[in-house]
Amino acid sequence: MDNDKTLSQRIRGFFAEVGVEFRRVTWPERKELIESTVVVIVFIVILAVVVLVYDKVIQAVLQFIHT
Repeated sequence: MDNDKTLSQRIRGFFAEVGVEFRRVTWPERKELIESTVVVIVFIVILAVVVLVYDKVIQAVLQFIHT
């Protein structure tokens, strides 16, 4: 039973399992990693522009209503 194990045994077992999982991971090639990073950066820039446009539109509408 797991309840009978000491805390240090459970911690060691956890890290041993983490090591096993790390060996199973298929890491991306450098080219794939760079392409994915570029896609994420482009998406963030596009999203920032969209938010900026919405912000300016809402600001203009509120300013029009206020005056």
